[in-house]
Amino acid sequence: MTEKPIINRVAQSALITINPKDFLPSLKDCIALDLEPFLFRGLLLKEKEFRTAVTEYDWSAHANRITCVFCSTDAIVPHWAYMLVASKLPQSKVYFGKIKSVSQKISIEQIRSMDVSPYVGKKIILKGCADPQVNQQTYLELTKKLLPVVQSLMYGEACSTVPIYKK
Repeated sequence: MTEKPIINRVAQSALITINPKDFLPSLKDCIALDLEPFLFRGLLLKEKEFRTAVTEYDWSAHANRITCVFCSTDAIVPHWAYMLVASKLPQSKVYFGKIKSVSQKISIEQIRSMDVSPYVGKKIILKGCADPQVNQQTYLELTKKLLPVVQSLMYGEACSTVPIYKK
């Protein structure tokens, strides 16, 4: 009795898997900047002291990185203070928020600007359960972006998918 070779039908199929995690920026590219140390007693912004602290701060660690600016205290920080910080980072991408929320914002930006032409008329699987960093908004944005062009859209893994849409 001759054995039949094992055939990987998933690899031979026309399915294209997109991993939503691929849209997340590398966390090593992100650096957090908490404004709390720039404030008087961590709670009060005194303009002169704030400007001095911002001017004396070593900005070199932020070069060519994504800077996530936030204030960890309940201080009232005026909008101009964030503008002043951004003015010190002209060559960097600057976002308001902590690294996790900024990472999600960036992934949404990347999805909205992605070229969908390679997926026209294709069967697409959005990889599921891959990473806890990928939130529901990422899946919503990918669905909105891909739906107009794909033949079918599924969620999960090639061996076990949940159908979402079929043209």
